[in-house]
Amino acid sequence: MEGRVVVLSLSALALLGSCEEATQGREPTGLETLSLTSVEPRVVLPGTVIQIEGSSFLDQPLGVSALRLSGELEGRSATVDLPAEFIDFESMTVEVTDDTFALLGVDEGAFDGLMSVKVDYLPEATTHFSPALTGGIEFRRTLEPVLDDATRQGAIYVNSAIEVEGSGFLLGGGEGVTYAVVEGCTVPVGGDACGSPTRSEIPISPAEPFSRTQGTFPFSPHIAGISGGRFEGRLHLANVMPDGTRFESEEFPVAYDLLQTTVTALGEGGSVGQFIDIEGGGFIGAEDGITLMELSGEFFPKSSVGGVPVEGLSFIPEYVDGSLMRFVVNEQDALAQGLEDLGGIRYAEGTFDGTIRPVVSFGNENVEGAQTPIAFEIRPVKQVVWVQFTPAYVESLRKFGIRALDQRVRDRVFEVMARDYATINVELRDTEPLDFAEYTILEINGPDVNGLGLLGYDNTSGKDIDNERLSDRIGGVNAVTQEIDGYPGYGGVFIESLMAFSEHPPAGTPPSDIGNPLFDQIFDEFRPDRGSPVNSSDEAGGGIPVLTNGANCPTSDRQLQAACAVWTLGSLIGTTASHELGHALGLADPTNLTRFHNLGDGERRLMDSGGVRPFEERAELMGQGPSVFCDRAYDYLRRILPTDEPRIVIERPFC
Repeated sequence: MEGRVVVLSLSALALLGSCEEATQGREPTGLETLSLTSVEPRVVLPGTVIQIEGSSFLDQPLGVSALRLSGELEGRSATVDLPAEFIDFESMTVEVTDDTFALLGVDEGAFDGLMSVKVDYLPEATTHFSPALTGGIEFRRTLEPVLDDATRQGAIYVNSAIEVEGSGFLLGGGEGVTYAVVEGCTVPVGGDACGSPTRSEIPISPAEPFSRTQGTFPFSPHIAGISGGRFEGRLHLANVMPDGTRFESEEFPVAYDLLQTTVTALGEGGSVGQFIDIEGGGFIGAEDGITLMELSGEFFPKSSVGGVPVEGLSFIPEYVDGSLMRFVVNEQDALAQGLEDLGGIRYAEGTFDGTIRPVVSFGNENVEGAQTPIAFEIRPVKQVVWVQFTPAYVESLRKFGIRALDQRVRDRVFEVMARDYATINVELRDTEPLDFAEYTILEINGPDVNGLGLLGYDNTSGKDIDNERLSDRIGGVNAVTQEIDGYPGYGGVFIESLMAFSEHPPAGTPPSDIGNPLFDQIFDEFRPDRGSPVNSSDEAGGGIPVLTNGANCPTSDRQLQAACAVWTLGSLIGTTASHELGHALGLADPTNLTRFHNLGDGERRLMDSGGVRPFEERAELMGQGPSVFCDRAYDYLRRILPTDEPRIVIERPFC
């Protein structure tokens, strides 16, 4: 938090002003770029969820949306509005129910015509439509499956994906499920007679989203066990509707040779908290049984000669599918314990060289796969950070009049944070990390829902000296933190609070005494209550440039002024985000559990308390800034998140 320990008056922490200005311009609705790009699926039933993709969608209390169908329905003219639920600014859903068919006025039927998004904009009681798509939607009560083709024979592993083609496939969820029905028996390896017959029903997954013609199903261990052999039998499809009604397809003969579970490849490696992929075939998940991996070999540290033996390391990886499992590099298993003398697995950089063997259990069957030679790296600990821009952030950009420049602001935020954490093993992401199990989420929000007007608040649980937690969340509500410091507990960075720097902030802004005329010289041109927001016409001619510094800000040129607004707002958000992340990493003063900011008022110190960090320094204007980590803080971050990159040689302020 700027700041986490209350060292300023509440009004100074609130950072806001009180003057309400008369409206000089009309606030944009956000619907100027409303569009519709996709409506799927095009065959729907009761229980289907239609996915709508486009842009500039709005949620209540600003807008109420619907999918407008206008055209022909079973030979008659029809215009129908299907209520849509807001998901985010680029996606909505329509749930098809019996009420949907009542609106259509038909029991079943095919619509053909125009589809558009309709938005009732509540603040102005106006209605807006997106440009229309041309096409059709078929409304059905039931679907009957047709099986045209399938993977009918070949060598496969347990849980290999079997492909099926046909029509009338259900997508699951509320509309019902299409099952692959497999019947037959298995001749075991070395045997000459079939075992007991089996019958299994396995759900079909669409090969592509919304496909009703192509799908796959895993060859489950329930069909033929895990011991190998030759399965011979029959395959057909069954649609099971929500009320239990079944529709069956014709069947095909199938025959498969079952291969032994094996590992074929291992990922290159990773750091603590990161997934390492295990590729192969014949893996099974916890719902069916257990796939255990046995690892043996030696770890060879990068910094020394000779290896550290690692024996008897058994673990159960996360099951993804029959050909992929993954495990997390962690600080508890035998590999980590073997590296304690080297400073622990966080810092013991090197290569593991050895073998891996899968052991699979299903029912009363236990099968050991062959050993496979493998090698992977252990890398220094890395802090991955998902910088998550929330919908509230996007809406709050309207107050600054630069919602149209959202992506440019984000780019500047990442530029600032990457510079602040350069040569420190921090990796910033703009999407959810899928290759790490442990990562920090840092939310960029709109208003401070704590009601205090804070610029930012690190609501993680207690001071994390040495960054022992890699998976903090700076955002949402943390009940533990509420009890510790008495704050409402909602964390993140709050961009609306930056209006505190205005000498005439918008109505409803908490009072503050930090107003700065420079802020208004930058943003008054675009604020909807003072000027005219940035729009597409501002990109005409040479367009809005991308600045590399704020030396010429503010300016009288509107396009350059828009670039100054991006520079300023991106710098303010970025430096606040770097500050809050610094808290989550154990700053300031990692030797003191109760100190969260640098003492006193120093120049260009990123971890100074909020009240002593001037606007010009935060915004990097008038030759001030950028703020940096002070000398001991930088050394600390380099120690807990080491890299091979050389130190940045700059003059750093004392801590």
